[in-house]
Amino acid sequence: MASYLQIENISKSYGPKVLFEKIGFNINEGDKIALIAPNGTGKTSLMRILAGKDKSDSGGKIMFLKDIQIAFLEQEYTFDPEKSIFDQIMSSSTDFTAGLDQEHLWEYEHRVVKFLTSFSLSNPDQKMKELSGGEVKRVALTQMLASEAEFFIMDEPTNHLDIDAIEFLEGYLSRSRCTLLMVTHDRYFLDRVCNTVMEMDHGAIYTYKGNYQNFLEKREERIANYNAETDKVRNILRRELEWIRSTPCARTGKARYRINAFYDLKDRASQVYTQKQVSMEAMKGSTRLGTKIINCKDLSFHYGEACYLDGFTYNFQRYEKVGIVGRNGAGKSTFLNILTGRMFEDDPGVLTGSIERGESLKIGYYHQSGMSFDPDDTVLDIVNDTWLLNRFLFPHEMLNNKIEKLSGGEKRRLYLLTILMQQPNLLILDEPTNDLDIVTLNILEDYLKEFSGSLIIVSHDRHFLDKLVDHLFIFCGNGVVKDFVGSYSEYREYIKEYEAEQRSKARAEEKAAKEKAAKVVAATVPEAPARKRKLTYKEQKELEQLEMDLESLAAEKAELETALNSGTLPYDRLQQASERIGAILEETDEKELRLLELYELQ
Repeated sequence: MASYLQIENISKSYGPKVLFEKIGFNINEGDKIALIAPNGTGKTSLMRILAGKDKSDSGGKIMFLKDIQIAFLEQEYTFDPEKSIFDQIMSSSTDFTAGLDQEHLWEYEHRVVKFLTSFSLSNPDQKMKELSGGEVKRVALTQMLASEAEFFIMDEPTNHLDIDAIEFLEGYLSRSRCTLLMVTHDRYFLDRVCNTVMEMDHGAIYTYKGNYQNFLEKREERIANYNAETDKVRNILRRELEWIRSTPCARTGKARYRINAFYDLKDRASQVYTQKQVSMEAMKGSTRLGTKIINCKDLSFHYGEACYLDGFTYNFQRYEKVGIVGRNGAGKSTFLNILTGRMFEDDPGVLTGSIERGESLKIGYYHQSGMSFDPDDTVLDIVNDTWLLNRFLFPHEMLNNKIEKLSGGEKRRLYLLTILMQQPNLLILDEPTNDLDIVTLNILEDYLKEFSGSLIIVSHDRHFLDKLVDHLFIFCGNGVVKDFVGSYSEYREYIKEYEAEQRSKARAEEKAAKEKAAKVVAATVPEAPARKRKLTYKEQKELEQLEMDLESLAAEKAELETALNSGTLPYDRLQQASERIGAILEETDEKELRLLELYELQ
């Protein structure tokens, strides 16, 4: 396999904080790599350096294979709010489209329309300013995938996507022959797309072939081997220390090399591998929870002409753990705002029905938009408890750091701490996995499994949902909410089986309809005499014309299908061709039916 990327001696620091120093690695053609590291250790900085958006502090070398095309997906997509989706993509794609002839430009436009359709963005003329965060992310992904670049660099590609979009992206990347380097916290996505895990740890890079579970096992082996080697070095150090103490004459120039080696051993013996992890132990208590949590009766919510909730009735129970899933824009976050009473703080929507909250209810609401920090505040200004901060991986040297200097994951972790330290008995989490690293997610999952209160989670992280929830509210759109008892994976299996049954039912209904039509035709044809009559001159001419028409329609249909499959049609002609094929099929059915009648007369 060709080497697509070679990295040597690159470094990045922010003030006194060293993210990584003189690291290096190699990526070969066909590698699909997930980059894993704790928040704040420089994952995004590394990705930006590789994509040419930032520079290494120490120089170093970043060598891509000559002439390969690279596409970079940043966490935040820059766009013009007044442009349409299609125009935004085309104006941002000049790196891919510059120098293309008309034929290849049409092919690119066709791919753009195809991916937009796959991501459920059916109106390419819609303005960017009208899109949700998840829809903007799908536009960014469309631009990247349509480029058909050989090398994709992706920073948290699943953030803000609904599960349908994640599963489409997952399927496409797993089948693609592209080379890929991505940062992700989605463990199912990682396992189904990537063949390699790359860990950035204590300023070094470690590579593991295989899935996430294999990474965990091999990582533990590496740490155990490192610490075992440290123990051996300590034994040697003890012997050398005895030699130095018992042999004063050894301190001559003749034994200087051994003394120098002793100090090298001493440095190595002090290096025991430890990794700090977020500790939830101090957060395990919660305020006593009464029998009434939240009772909803016939709740409906409309915003303009849009319906986000239609006649929802449900009494939330003590200690239950509910997952909420659905497409972007289906009303999940709106629903949480209604439950918590936040909806009418700044929203003029119309809510009907009743909602009652228990007197002992204490809600901790971790919302998707995050906490509005003052960028000039320090970590200690936000949480004035050094012990808690240390348990959440904010050591003493970080306490006076301004919020604006924190990474996205560090801000999320600090925000989560402000919620949990209130000791709520109903915890509502809206997309809590965004920007949190995998290690923190695992610890958060373990904490939530033992949480002594009720839990409501909106998440696109399937692994997170599978580990935590008892049942799901499925937001289907237009205010419809369905309750499914079971995990998310069980729900997806149910949907697959249901869709297969529906396809089978549709095929059976189509077959039955054709048979019924044939019987109707047969019933309208007079019972054949012992000797069939000849067609009249007019009928014979009609028969000949029908045969020619059907041959002509078949040829036109084949020509249109070839054009559609070629990928060369612009968007407007693509629509026209699809509509014409539909008309041809209807006309063909009519003519074949009449042809059958004439054949029966002969």
